[in-house]
Amino acid sequence: MGDSAASTGANCLQKLKGYVNTRKGAILAAEAIVSFIIIICFAASHYGGYSSLAICEMIFAIIFFVIFMMEIDKQILVVNWVWSDLFRAGIGAVLYIIVSLVSVIGGGGDGARIAGGVFGLIAGLLFAYDTYTIFLEIKGSRQHSAASTDDKV
Repeated sequence: MGDSAASTGANCLQKLKGYVNTRKGAILAAEAIVSFIIIICFAASHYGGYSSLAICEMIFAIIFFVIFMMEIDKQILVVNWVWSDLFRAGIGAVLYIIVSLVSVIGGGGDGARIAGGVFGLIAGLLFAYDTYTIFLEIKGSRQHSAASTDDKV
């Protein structure tokens, strides 16, 4: 019994290491880590309410990381995971940039809020890059599966 649990844990750890080495896995891991740093910065500031965005985005990044790492997206076909990930990353990019600009502009005297805003801008760029890579993936898959233009019936 102990051997099967150890092999399952080792298999999961191998999947984790293998997925983090992919571009998508590295982006999702970086999104979760930067969001955690933003949570710490905003929690230390006088305006702790800004951390709610970072909490939600960190949870979503971890969920999608686990779904893609364990290949659950290939088992549950009811959800279009690529489009869901595109919306998650796009909305995260826009919200991070808005909240971060508000934090940096209005954060005079609150160093933790400014630091959270700067890390939020970095996260906004990271989420925007993720959105761009997902968009390219969708665009590439559509070109490969385009309908035939033959006039023959």
